[in-house]
Amino acid sequence: MKIRIATRKSALALWQANHVAAVLEALPEVSGTTLLPMSTKGDDILDRSLQKIGGKGLFIKELELAMHNGEADLAVHSMKDVPAELPVGFCLATTMTRANHRDALISAGGKLLNELPANARIGSSSLRRQAQLKMLRPDLQIEALRGNVNTRLAKLENGEYDAIILAAAGLERLGLEKHISHQFSPSEMLPAAAQGVLGIECLEANAELRAILEKLSDPIAVQTTTAERTIARVLEASCQSPVAAFATIENGALELTALVAHPDGSPVIKESVSGNADNAQQLGEALAARLLDRGARELLISIESFDD
Repeated sequence: MKIRIATRKSALALWQANHVAAVLEALPEVSGTTLLPMSTKGDDILDRSLQKIGGKGLFIKELELAMHNGEADLAVHSMKDVPAELPVGFCLATTMTRANHRDALISAGGKLLNELPANARIGSSSLRRQAQLKMLRPDLQIEALRGNVNTRLAKLENGEYDAIILAAAGLERLGLEKHISHQFSPSEMLPAAAQGVLGIECLEANAELRAILEKLSDPIAVQTTTAERTIARVLEASCQSPVAAFATIENGALELTALVAHPDGSPVIKESVSGNADNAQQLGEALAARLLDRGARELLISIESFDD
């Protein structure tokens, strides 16, 4: 089978697509791959926050249209950017082995968070990161930051910010880890659901392709991703909501922690649950129920119009 891969044009998206292409081409069922680079609305509109233009789902709509129209067979996504609910007719056929799950601080002069000056300007368009930064340093001034990885690094270098926050996995994939000043532990900053995981989306009806793609899935990543993404689904949270979730598995036991917080850093609702990893979805649902009991939905509704 020859496989056509729809991808965004950014350096990171192309790295991810090429990585998946190489893995696929090692399979006997695959006779070759081709990339279909595309621009998406999320890439093209950089002067407004994602919250205002429709969320991170804008990065995948054109890719889904290409698959729907028969121009492409699959699309590779950073799973943290994929909405909890996919459009009818599409599925996530692959959940690949998780790379680095952490958020990374990149600062001028390599300063750590506690070494930044008072009221330092931090570049981030993530309400999840903003909320947790404010919990660590209430004085920080969080300012919107859009664009691809290299564009964001250039803005820091040009002095527009004192520091920026990016996903460590993306920097490592592009060989840019030398810029990292500090990697936040989950106790400092919980990551987004499935951060560091690559997922492959295709049409649900394409059984032959799905059977091939399932071979690329990592069982541990499937379980942790299921647990984490269940939180967002049950809370009806978008990829932009200040919701964090992180699961680990050890000796068959899954431990899941999730957080919902106001972008100003307070109030914060944080809960954990543990159990058999085979019950990943049920554990996610149980933890989401605890968050809801403590007012998570009301908190999310109260900040729907929050503008970072």
